This record gives sequence, C-alpha cells and structure tokens, in this order.
Amino acid sequence: MKLGDRAESLEIAARFWGTRSTIHPVVLWEGRDGATLIDTGYPGQMSAIERALGVAGVKLTDLKRILLTHQDLDHIGSAEALAAATGAEVFAHAADVPYIQGERRLVKMDPARFEERLKALPERLRDQARLLIASLPSVKVNRTLQGNERLLLHGGIDVIATPGHTPGHVCYYVRPLQLLVAGDALRVENGDLMGPSPTATPDMPGALASLRNLLSLPIKAVVCYHGGFYDRLPADRIRELAGSSLG
Repeated sequence: MKLGDRAESLEIAARFWGTRSTIHPVVLWEGRDGATLIDTGYPGQMSAIERALGVAGVKLTDLKRILLTHQDLDHIGSAEALAAATGAEVFAHAADVPYIQGERRLVKMDPARFEERLKALPERLRDQARLLIASLPSVKVNRTLQGNERLLLHGGIDVIATPGHTPGHVCYYVRPLQLLVAGDALRVENGDLMGPSPTATPDMPGALASLRNLLSLPIKAVVCYHGGFYDRLPADRIRELAGSSLG
C-alpha cells in the first residue's frame, strides 16, 4: 500500500506452523538516503521481500539500512540474508540487541513454551518447527538505539521506545508523513486499532503503559505489522489505549 511519494507498506504472505497471515514491513526510499526497510519477515522470506520491493519500484541493491522494531522471529527472520545480500546496516534497540545477535535466546522461543503447541502440529510441520527453534535466526546489529533519538533519514525518523512486547521494542515515527510504524506495539483487528496481542506480550501492562510515549506525536496514520494501515483518528485511539493502562 502506498503511504507517500516514496513510502510503501509491503504485504507479505506468511505461513508459520500451519497458520496463514499477512505481515507489513515498510520501505522508505529516496535518492540520497537510499532505501530503508523496517522489519524483515520470517526466515526464508528474502525472495518474497525482494519481489514486493520490486513492485514498489525499489531494487534490492537500493537497500542501505534495516530498522528492526524488535527481536521477534517474524521481524528479524530474513535480516541476515538481506544484510548479507546488500551490505545494509542493521539498527535495533540496545535491550534487544543481545537476542537479535544470537547472544541470548529469543525471549519467546523457549522450547518448553512451545511443546504443547508442537504436539498439535502434523509431524512434518512439527519437525520443521523443532529445527527452527534449535537454530534461530540472528544478525549483527551495526547501530544500537536507545530510544528518543532522531534519525536524519527520509526527512526525519523518531525512535520511540515502547517496551513490553519485548524489552527493546521501538516504534518509528516518520515525520514528513506523520506516520507511525508501530511494529507489534499496536495491531489492527477487524478494522479497529488495538494494543499488542496479549498472548504474545510478556509484559502487557508495561506495553500499554509505554504507549504514553506516543501521545505527543501528531500521528495521522499507523502501519501495524499485523493488520496493516489505520488512519481513523489514530492519535485519539492510542490515547484511549494508553489510558486503559492507568485503571
């Protein structure tokens, strides 16, 4: 989906452990800055991302940097392959860097946590899932973020710390578009803007409370990794969600 003159929300079909979904990485591009990709899908999705970039008019070789919102498998899965193919620099928040670089196991990928879920899968998928858990993706982070900084790219991108879904979750606010790239801090479900998924968020109270860090931003539209684009008074809706953490 076109977000601006040189900004697009990609739609990447995904199938993970028998469940189909669509994820929404975002690409920004312009001549001097090259292209910036926000999040990178599951492992093995580089070709799908390259095709989607091509539809948007962006060559893989244009990619200069990868901004990660957080450490989850569906966000970092193809980062290493993309970085290796393009030389793109990888950005991520300090609290998630050890997990992204493989120094610590991804917080939601404890084998014991998935054992019951694995038993429900067909044997072929069960074996694939166990293999994935045994060899999780990782990528070297070239630039460590702290939150509250402004990246001098594409007219200005603010890094907003929104921990809770993971310790180092961040959102990216693209200033010229008044666009919030929310990662998993928010999601669109049945047309409504919602907070993060409770089943995938270890610290749900913290995740909702961290939405207060977004309240000073004049947000006209949001892209959620799960659910896509939302532009029906998003700032008001985020204020409601953040307020719910105070009760």
